[in-house]
Amino acid sequence: MTVFREFDSTDAFAAGAIGLPGARTFYLQVRGENEALSIKCEKEQVVALSAFLRKMLDDAPSVTDPLRESPQIIEPDEATFALGSVGLAYDRGDDRVILQFEELSPDDDSDFDASKVRIRITRAQAVAFCDTADRLVRAGRPPCIYCGLPVNRDGHACPRMN
Repeated sequence: MTVFREFDSTDAFAAGAIGLPGARTFYLQVRGENEALSIKCEKEQVVALSAFLRKMLDDAPSVTDPLRESPQIIEPDEATFALGSVGLAYDRGDDRVILQFEELSPDDDSDFDASKVRIRITRAQAVAFCDTADRLVRAGRPPCIYCGLPVNRDGHACPRMN
C-alpha cells in the first residue's frame, strides 16, 4: 500500500533500534498530529542523516531553545515502509528543517509507486535527533583496533591478524 503523509507539525522525530548489537533493526520515527509513523532503515542511513543535518545546522543560526530531553522511539508493531532516499531542506521563512523520506523501490518494478513522508521539524528537534542518533550508533558493537570492523561478543576473524 502506498502512503503519502505530510507532518506540518511534528511532536517528535527520533532514531531508534530494536534488538541486540549486531542484530539490531533501525527505525526513524515521526510523531505528530495524533499519529506515529515508523520507517525501517539501515544504521548507515541514520549515520548519514545525522551528519547531513549537523552540516546544515552549522550553516544555520544557532539553536537558542534546545530540547530538554531527546525523544525515544515507541517500539513499532511494524514499519510503514523501508527507507530508500532522503531529501533535506531548510525553510528560512518558517525556520524549519524539511525532511522527505521515500520508500525503497524494488529493482524489478518500473511502475512502483513509492510511499513518501514529509516532515517539518524545528532546529532544536534536529539537534536532538542528531544527539540521539550519535548515542545509538556508539551503543553498537565496538570496532576492532586493527581493522575497524565490528567485534562481536565472542570476537571476530580479523583480516589483519591471520
